[in-house]
Amino acid sequence: MTATTVELVDYADATRRYDPVIGIEVHVELGTLTKMFCAAEVSFGAEPNTQVTPVSLGLPGALPVVNGKAVEYAIRIGLALNCEIAETCRFARKNYFYPDVPKNFQTSQYDEPIAHDGWIDVELEDGTVFRVEIERAHMEEDAGKNTHVGGATGRIHGAEYSLVDYNRAGIPLVEIVTRPITGAGDRAPEVARAYVQTLRDIFRALDVSEARMERGNVRADVNLSLRPTPESPLGTRTETKNVNSFRSVERAVRYEVSRQAAVLDAGGTVTQETRHWHEDTGITTSGRVKSDAEDYRYFPEPDLVPVAPPREWIEEIRAGLPELPVARRRRLQGEWGYADAEMRDVVNAGAIDLIEATVAAGTSAAGARKWWMGELARRAKQDDVELAGLAVTPGQIAELQGLVDSGRINDKLARQVLEGVLAGEGDPEQVVVARGLEVVSDDGALLAAIDDALAAQPDVVEKVRGGNLGPVGAIIGAVMKATRGQADAGRVRELVLERIG
Repeated sequence: MTATTVELVDYADATRRYDPVIGIEVHVELGTLTKMFCAAEVSFGAEPNTQVTPVSLGLPGALPVVNGKAVEYAIRIGLALNCEIAETCRFARKNYFYPDVPKNFQTSQYDEPIAHDGWIDVELEDGTVFRVEIERAHMEEDAGKNTHVGGATGRIHGAEYSLVDYNRAGIPLVEIVTRPITGAGDRAPEVARAYVQTLRDIFRALDVSEARMERGNVRADVNLSLRPTPESPLGTRTETKNVNSFRSVERAVRYEVSRQAAVLDAGGTVTQETRHWHEDTGITTSGRVKSDAEDYRYFPEPDLVPVAPPREWIEEIRAGLPELPVARRRRLQGEWGYADAEMRDVVNAGAIDLIEATVAAGTSAAGARKWWMGELARRAKQDDVELAGLAVTPGQIAELQGLVDSGRINDKLARQVLEGVLAGEGDPEQVVVARGLEVVSDDGALLAAIDDALAAQPDVVEKVRGGNLGPVGAIIGAVMKATRGQADAGRVRELVLERIG
């Protein structure tokens, strides 16, 4: 049975009758200057096949040399994931024959990974903390990139021809493999997404990778199986390959749960296979029957000596680890005084760095949150961009709030100032001056406007003098209109009452 012939089971119904078990393999490209086993440069977007050496092309007689910085980065990742760092580990040859693997094998690690037996806590959107056990984190090299030309889907089926770019071949990778993730139930898609997002944040905090999923710096292979009950043996798993966005990770899990439930309900058998994720249609399709480890004929890499990182070096790396994202968020929440829900909104919006920088520029945490989670979040959604992609800096937001705090502008005027900043008219101070948006603070000018408003509404004056203060708002509104919203409403009220009294 395939995805095109199986009628999907409703997700809620599927998770009531089956227990989903997930496993995730995350590959992260390390941000080294050169490749894993040679001196070929690593940079994004270079002309095809310009960043290669005899080693990365697998030419006869070319010998590999381990990239020391890649080893350091792998240890940093392992320590951040609470892993044990191996006293000695070695590389192996993983044999398979694809055109994007020029050596006909991938240099990886098999039975002796550099890091093993770790764990990481991931926080879901409602604050629930879910622990994910890490089986291993091992070093390997990336494959090249195939481009299939002429087909409708971008895949090899139906293509007129294929091109291979070996620039990516040999780029250092760390692959992080979880143990089976059980107990998530119907929240399995959410757990999978949160786990990958947590790893991405850790990679960035460690400064070991740009971790840009849209560039393929971070890719996830999502394994999923179903079993009748949590006490049953594990079911047959599928592996959805190279999922490269948080949303897609979540969608792929949901889809596979519904698809596999339909297969089992129809009396079929789930095939252990790799599957392709289709972002446009939100489905997976069959790839190839999944190979077991013995099919790759692993054996120790004869051209590389074992890696034995000194304990002193490991402890030096441990001591130099930065504050990790979860600890940082908790510290900042305490410093800023945000409620749990407020902090989750900030994190989910990708605003934590922006707010931190705005506070560092001199404004309050409340003021920073007001702008980034209010007007700017609305504008980002309207323009379909990330918050960080807006044409405004934390320093400008701090300056804007400073103008409000000093009384030179009010919140209404501040929104007009922000529009000017986003339009490229300059910093807030420049926009205030150029647009003439400063609050009218001259009592003489305010009194003139108040007198005009009182003269135009004598009935309001009589009501106020009779003790009914409700109609005062009409006078204040008229003054605000006359001053184009540039009056301080509180000061206007004081002057109105003095004038009438």
